[in-house]
This record gives sequence, C-alpha cells and structure tokens, in this order.
Amino acid sequence: MDISTLTEVVTWVIYVALGLIALWGAFCVIIVWRRVAQTRFRNEQEQDAFLDRVDTALETGGFEAGGELCQDDPRATPQLVMLAIDNRKLGYAKIRALVADRFQRDVLSDLDHRLSWIYTVIKAAPMVGLFGTVVGMMGAFRKISTPGADPDPTQFASEISLALITTACGLAIAIPLVLATASVNIQIRKLEDLVSAGMTRFMETFKAALGKSPAELSPPSS
Repeated sequence: MDISTLTEVVTWVIYVALGLIALWGAFCVIIVWRRVAQTRFRNEQEQDAFLDRVDTALETGGFEAGGELCQDDPRATPQLVMLAIDNRKLGYAKIRALVADRFQRDVLSDLDHRLSWIYTVIKAAPMVGLFGTVVGMMGAFRKISTPGADPDPTQFASEISLALITTACGLAIAIPLVLATASVNIQIRKLEDLVSAGMTRFMETFKAALGKSPAELSPPSS
C-alpha cells in the first residue's frame, strides 16, 4: 500500500470518527437538557405552589402528609423535601447539611459529569479535523515529491481542498456545541438558584415544624 492510498484510508477513517464524535456530542447535549428539564420546576411560581401545598400538609397532617406529596415527584425540590422529612430525627443543622450535600452530589455533580463529555467533544473535534488535514496534505505533497511525477495543479488544489474539509467539519461540530453548552450552563444556574430559593423557604417552615410537639404534628383524628 503506497502513501497515497494510506492517507486516503486514514482520511476516511477520520471522517467516520468525526461523524461519531458529532453524534456523541449531540446525544450528550440532549441528555443534559432532558435531565435539567426533569429536575427543575418550570418557573418559580410553580415551585411556590408546590411548597404552599407542603406547608399546608405539614400544618394539617404532619410530616407524613408532607412526605406523601413528594413521593412520586422526581424533581429536585420535592426529593430534597422528602429527604429532610425522612431524616427529621437528625436535627435541623444536620438535615440542612445533608440536603445541601445531596443536591450537590446527586444533581449538580451528575450534570457536571455529563457536561464534561461535551467539553471533551468540543476540544477533540477540531483536533481530529486538523489531524485529517495534516494527513491529507502529506498525501498531496507526497505526489509532488515523487520522482518523475507531473501533477496537475488543478488536481493538487482539489486534494488540498478535500484535506481541509476535515478541519471545517471539526469546527462545524465544535461551534454549535459551544453555543449549546453556554445555553445549558444558563439553565443549570437557573436550576441551582431555583432549588436553593425553594429549599431556603422550606427549611424555615421545616424548622418551625420541628419545634412543635408531636401532638401538634399529628393528623386530626376522625
């Protein structure tokens, strides 16, 4: 196998690699978007409405009634509320630390892990594209340096143009992902702010509920 055939094979392998990288990057962006959408309330008003129901449940039915509102809700705030209620015997200070740690570890760390793959794709795609260009240029210049060769300038320019396509493909993959990642990061910050505000409000109600006697937190008898 001569150098021209080898470089052509390597170039096509790089095209396939760029296609796989593009698919993986798009998949990661979709997964992060869905994860954020599943984790947060759509807006602060919706979260406040949920917390109003929790407050009412704690006042009328006790901790058990408040926990029942959160059991089938996969969003971050309800799950953290249920975590606090389930571990209420630990005391307010330990529960506050537990809730903050769980949010950081189970929600934000998971999103950061998925974002790290997108950042890897953003860095890798242009590098792979540049590698394809270098390989293609090597093949083109190899034809010129072959003794006795009389290359057609038009054909030579066409081969260089084909080699540069890999770099263009790498940039075409990276640039949309950069924009998508910026948008995702904004949504993650909104999620963090929304959950923090909601849990601050709940912990005040929760602290007051912890100070009540068991009789006051028991549901009324029928």
